[in-house]
Amino acid sequence: MIISIELGDFLAHSETKLDFDNGVTVFVGHNGAGKSSIIDAITFALFGQHTRKSNKGLIKRGTTQGFAKVNFSINGKNYEAVRKIDSKGTLSAKFSEIIGNDILEIAAGERKQFGESMTHEVEKIIGLDFEKLKVASIVQQGELNSIINAKPKEFKELLNAIIGIDKLDVASESMKTVNKEFRESIRDKIGYDDTHIDILSKDLEKHIKEIEESTPQKNQLETKQKELKNKMEELRKKIEDESPKIDKINQLDLRKKELIEYAKDAIHEIQQEINKNERKIHDCEGCFEPASLKKDFESKIQKVEQAVDETLNKIQDMKSKTASLKEKQLLASKLQLKDNKCPVCDSSVEKLNPLFQEEHIKQELVSLQEQIILKEKEFQMYNQKKKEFSEKLQTARDAEATLRAYSINSKEELDKIQEDIKIKKQNIKKIPETNSANLLEMSQLDSHAKMIFENILKLEIETKGFDEQEFSSLKKSVNEKQTKLSSIDQQIGAILEKISKGNEQVKIIENAISELSIVKDYVMNLDEIQNNVFSRDGPVATSLRSWALNAISAKASEYLALLNTKIQRIHLAEKARDISIICNSKTEELDLESLSGGEKVSVALALRLGMASLLGASNLNLMILDEPTTHLDAERKKSLVDVLSQLSNISNSETPMQFIIITHDSEIFEDSSVEQIYKFESSEQGSSVTLLN
Repeated sequence: MIISIELGDFLAHSETKLDFDNGVTVFVGHNGAGKSSIIDAITFALFGQHTRKSNKGLIKRGTTQGFAKVNFSINGKNYEAVRKIDSKGTLSAKFSEIIGNDILEIAAGERKQFGESMTHEVEKIIGLDFEKLKVASIVQQGELNSIINAKPKEFKELLNAIIGIDKLDVASESMKTVNKEFRESIRDKIGYDDTHIDILSKDLEKHIKEIEESTPQKNQLETKQKELKNKMEELRKKIEDESPKIDKINQLDLRKKELIEYAKDAIHEIQQEINKNERKIHDCEGCFEPASLKKDFESKIQKVEQAVDETLNKIQDMKSKTASLKEKQLLASKLQLKDNKCPVCDSSVEKLNPLFQEEHIKQELVSLQEQIILKEKEFQMYNQKKKEFSEKLQTARDAEATLRAYSINSKEELDKIQEDIKIKKQNIKKIPETNSANLLEMSQLDSHAKMIFENILKLEIETKGFDEQEFSSLKKSVNEKQTKLSSIDQQIGAILEKISKGNEQVKIIENAISELSIVKDYVMNLDEIQNNVFSRDGPVATSLRSWALNAISAKASEYLALLNTKIQRIHLAEKARDISIICNSKTEELDLESLSGGEKVSVALALRLGMASLLGASNLNLMILDEPTTHLDAERKKSLVDVLSQLSNISNSETPMQFIIITHDSEIFEDSSVEQIYKFESSEQGSSVTLLN
């Protein structure tokens, strides 16, 4: 039983401590006053779990940390469980045994990696985990009356959930998952599962039939293949013998072309040489005479140049004399005798010196001018001669250069070249046209042409009798047979691959069927386990439910006897998919609809206590009823109080029970015999709790 509960800055409670005795303790107060917080305080202290959204939501607003502490006794031993939480979400916990004034720590925190877990130690002492405690000891709003108000089918589902048979659905689904995953693992391993056995068997028959049908086809094709290979071997041998002749024929054509090309080149070279020599004769033919006059013209030019220089000097002298005479003429014109007297010294002069006679000077000037004209004409004549001689000299020099360029020293050499040209032209006329019909004539050109022709004769002898068209037909026949043989090879390859793959598939399928047969047996066993063990309507569940119904019926009947009603016995009976509640007095079976409100509450409470007992709540022997008066009218609320008043009888029995009733209907307990009532009120500072009696 719970001895005390202490809350510090936990939810709406700043500082609250509640003490408990055996029997019934009632929490009264309006909604929001903090009554249901006690349930969260109990489960948080024991298991670290609650109905709130987060751990941080457990701390009272405006504070930085909170705690919940529960002291309880089991089998004569006292224990204390306390958990704390701060605003950062950091948790601390300690579970201890109280021995007199000493505290012996059992576990602290949840360091499961070190093998330490306070929750695990609490579960061992209480015999329940959080989920089982909720089912066995905590009746949420509306659950009490739902037991007797539910339809038979709904009651069965509720009973399944309370006693845990609904967990078989989870187990059944797990079995389905196991079955599915097992099949998937088999599929991953061999590509199939047991559902494919029939399909694989048909595939096996199909592959065996294909192998049987393919074998004769393979034998027929192999026979054709052998025949074709023999024929091709014969033809290839013939081709092998004739093939060298093909190369020689090709060489023969090349040698003929080589001789023709060589002849053409030889003729072309001779013609080029003739043209070159003819051009030499043409250029040198008129050069011998001009070249022989070169020295004569050089001598004449030298003499003419000397005469030109002398003439030019004479002209210059005469022009100088002319200038001097003109000066004297100017002076003579001023020296005129007057009365036979000298105009200078005034001496008597019979006659002036001719050099000072103007007339004489004029005559001299005329004579000099005539001489200058004659000399200039002579100068022009010499220049003309010089030009003529220079041109002829250049012609002589060009002729000499031409002869030197062609290395011709005499007319006899040129005549010899002329004779050679004549001979070569005659030889060219003797050469026939360059074609394959005149190979013999072309071989007479020179020794090289003769050597080529001899090779041609040798190749003609070696290829004599070879029919190129027949050889081509032979090769064509081999190619055709090779194509046909390749086709047969491909067909044989395809059939062999088909047979190989078929045999491989037969082996794979046979192995798969062998393994899948084992898998099928295993899966059938799994299905049988699922249907018989884990199905909620299977024999295991039915037996478990039958045992549970009998156990609950017996225990509920015991509790009813303590509640002082006319109902002596409750019997829960399963029919098909429904569970019905049968109530009996000493003399008759009672219809649920005929029961009073108090009797219905007694039946519901007895059933709930019976279920709690079945689930192993005997260690803690605690029952919390949260708002059991919800949806009850005034008469049924009064009946509930009467029933709760009688719970003290249960608490005084051999296995005392502790009841905590949470309700906002405080007025229904005004005249009740319930001894311990706590009143919860809400204020600005938080929840305050007062012990009323």
